[in-house]
Amino acid sequence: MKGGKEKMQGRCMRCKEQKDMKDVEMTQTTRGGFMAKGKCVDCNTGVCKIMSKTDAEEAVKSGTAKKAY
Repeated sequence: MKGGKEKMQGRCMRCKEQKDMKDVEMTQTTRGGFMAKGKCVDCNTGVCKIMSKTDAEEAVKSGTAKKAY
């Protein structure tokens, strides 16, 4: 996700493949990890992706995801 606003991808359980996410929010799990939550662009199902703190902060800073924690 280096440079600029890019699409974030996560695994859609309905489509059963990696898909772009829309309306992405970065949340923090109860155990301190970071997770991007959004919707699949094709079927509108909830999609999530576990991320490192560095990647999560970079996604928020670049505008790819909104901070929700």
